[in-house]
Amino acid sequence: MTTRRQFVAGSAALSAAFAQGGKHTISLAAWSMSGSFFQGGWKLLELPGILNKKHGITALEHVNQFFETPTYGYIQKLNRACADNNVKQTILMVDGEGSTADLNIAERKKAAIFHRKWIDVAAELGCHSVRCNFYGGLEKWAEDKDLVKRGAETFSWMLEYAKPTGLNIIVENHGRASSDPDILVALVKAVNNPKFGLLVDLGNWNPGADRYANSKKILPYHKGLSVKGTYGPETDPSFDLVKLVKVALDFGYTGYWGIEVTPRRQRGQKISTPDLLAMEEKIINEVKALIQQTVPGAV
Repeated sequence: MTTRRQFVAGSAALSAAFAQGGKHTISLAAWSMSGSFFQGGWKLLELPGILNKKHGITALEHVNQFFETPTYGYIQKLNRACADNNVKQTILMVDGEGSTADLNIAERKKAAIFHRKWIDVAAELGCHSVRCNFYGGLEKWAEDKDLVKRGAETFSWMLEYAKPTGLNIIVENHGRASSDPDILVALVKAVNNPKFGLLVDLGNWNPGADRYANSKKILPYHKGLSVKGTYGPETDPSFDLVKLVKVALDFGYTGYWGIEVTPRRQRGQKISTPDLLAMEEKIINEVKALIQQTVPGAV
């Protein structure tokens, strides 16, 4: 892995890479193909070729769970695979590395430390952001008076470590307290750092929430966007993909439109790996077409 001194030298390149994404560029969140991945259908080093050859998509959002090993040699292989397929690496989504809003400060410090290796990896890949989760605290988060304060402290520790890299640290609305738009806005304001913001997932809201109103609340703090929703004959009026995309477009969002969709299937339904991969690829192409029909100039 490169040294932090080398990271500093590369920070301008990271900013340029983000800026070159274009006004409206379609990206793919690797999680969209999580089903076939966990069934052994492909490996991460193959994914840039899949994006290029099967979808014509030129930007990739990583998931840390898909890395076989975060070693220097492996990261260089991944960089070469992306370069060979003209795929830009944009966001590294991190799961399973601790509770960032834990009541115990020692646990929060561990979470900040365990995220460091992924900050280093994201810098080496040329990403613009590392997506973290905002988890922990009381079961009834509305009664957790110090929730935002604790989370802000943890993310400030991460930002201090990430400072030489030029990376953003971003939080996704990802369930429970993190899908409460008022808490997310308060968190951004409490951190008060231009390198901190939100990965706005248009669909990740708590049951019964108004997805459209909530998305509008947090879009001003975006540093990325995940496109999610239903479409076609099974469209849910409260979860309409095209309508949600229009909410972001009307706000004035520009940048990467990150496809993050998975096949709808019944609980416990078993699908062969080739069939599941084909379903995932079909849905990705359908959502890409919907974005292009809805967002003028999206490529």
